[in-house]
Amino acid sequence: MAEHVILFAGPMGAGKSTAIRSLSDIEVVSTEAANTDRITMDKPTTTVALDYGEIDLGPDDKIRMYGVPGQSRFDFMWTMLQERAMGLMLLINADAAEPERQVREQLAAFDGIIRRGGIVVGVTRYDLGPAEVGERIVSTVHAAVPDRATPVFAVDARDPHQMRMMLMGLVADIEMRQALAAGVA
Repeated sequence: MAEHVILFAGPMGAGKSTAIRSLSDIEVVSTEAANTDRITMDKPTTTVALDYGEIDLGPDDKIRMYGVPGQSRFDFMWTMLQERAMGLMLLINADAAEPERQVREQLAAFDGIIRRGGIVVGVTRYDLGPAEVGERIVSTVHAAVPDRATPVFAVDARDPHQMRMMLMGLVADIEMRQALAAGVA
């Protein structure tokens, strides 16, 4: 059975929990708690450990999706959950105060997955950000990961079709990298 472990990362409020809920074939396991950091993101709850969902692609293929908390004070969960992950779905909200800084910080925090697996970046809340935010994020991603083509999508985390396209692009990238590594070895 082919099993793909995919990590959903990004700052608080980027849409990680929403994206996993829009994709999962099972009821999502969620660890939401009251948000005590309303200055960073004014929303009532936030993930404090993980979100977990699954997609069955067929009798021999499964995607396990783990969403990490967006706040760096929970970075111990980032470390634990990225150990098995072969792909990173990085979500960044376009209307954040400093989306480029957030991209750089997240890419540095999840460098291990990026080096051994695949990565795609999704820009959420695109309609609420400045017009040039997409170009700035693309430039930041390509400067931070210059040795590979990293797709950057404008997505609505609530839209299962958009999220599935992004996820399937990531899975294809992972499988291609694995096939190339097997051919070289």
